[in-house]
Amino acid sequence: MTGQGRAQLEKMQTEGFDATNCPVRTVLGHVSSKWTSLILLELEAKPTRFNALARAIPDISKRMLTQSLRDLERDGLVIRQVFDTKPPSVTYSLSDLGKSFLAPLGHMIEWAMTQHDQIRSSRTSFDKHK
Repeated sequence: MTGQGRAQLEKMQTEGFDATNCPVRTVLGHVSSKWTSLILLELEAKPTRFNALARAIPDISKRMLTQSLRDLERDGLVIRQVFDTKPPSVTYSLSDLGKSFLAPLGHMIEWAMTQHDQIRSSRTSFDKHK
C-alpha cells in the first residue's frame, strides 16, 4: 500500500470506520469487476449501442451486460441516451466521471499485463502443491 493509501486508511479508522460506507467496498469493488473494465474500455472510443457492446465482449451474457450497464449508469460512469426512433435506439457513452476512471484503469491494466506471466506461474506452482 502506498504511503497515501495507508494514510487514508488510518484516517478512516480514526474517524470511526464504517464498512457500509467504505469507498473501497462501495466504489472499487464495483468498478474493478472484469465486465466493468471491459465495458468502459469499449466505450472509450465512442458511444456504442447495446448489441455492438455485446459483440465486442462476446463472453458476457445479455443479462450481465444489461445489469452492468445499469450499475455503471447508476454510479454516474455511463450515460444512456435514448433516441426517439421506431424502434427506439439507445446508445451508451462515458460520462466525464467515467472518462476520469480510464487513467487509473490504464495503470491497473498495465500492471496486469506486466505481471501476468508471474501470476500464472505462481498459480501453477500453488495448484501443484495443493
